[in-house]
Amino acid sequence: MIIACLNQKGGVGKTTLATHLAGELAFPNKQVCVIDADPQGSALDWAQMRMQSKLPRLFGVVGLARENLHQEVPQIAQTVHHVVIDGPPRVTALARSAMLAADVVLIPVQPSPYDVWASDEILALIQEARVFKPQLRAAFVVNRCIVRTVIGRELRESLRPHGLPVLPSIVGQRIVFAESATTGRLAREIDHKSTAAREITALAERVQAFMR
Repeated sequence: MIIACLNQKGGVGKTTLATHLAGELAFPNKQVCVIDADPQGSALDWAQMRMQSKLPRLFGVVGLARENLHQEVPQIAQTVHHVVIDGPPRVTALARSAMLAADVVLIPVQPSPYDVWASDEILALIQEARVFKPQLRAAFVVNRCIVRTVIGRELRESLRPHGLPVLPSIVGQRIVFAESATTGRLAREIDHKSTAAREITALAERVQAFMR
């Protein structure tokens, strides 16, 4: 299965979700590859930090920020159980290629009116991709949500008119994720009992159910 984390808005936590989902999908004995399709190379930086810290390899990370992504990723997918694409921060030919490569598109959205308004471009892109790939599935993921805020609860309702499902699991804005980015570790490696680790596990279960 090929999963793409895409949103034209930067700073919504695509790399955090991509690496953490890959970690969950890899557990305990699955082969997973993360494709870093973002020219900024954040997932590659995370993997490099992990290697420098001499942590065990959980999954492969490959830089592939090219517009022929949809031609190359299916070949990679034949060698692993799952592929997770960390997409670019803008709607470009690269983002279109990542979408055409995917079986499932996850759209991370923060609890902000600006994020909801900015979703129109990615939704238009999904409709365009479905002309060529009618079976393409897509869903919103509420990410970086500040705990117990009204706007976080209201976001799900705001997204419903956009015509895509909103996965029930919500991932909060937590310090553990910032530590993950700077240490090359996953939330469950930092603290397996943390709320962040539980949220990621719950999200991965929802994603796998959605993929079936």
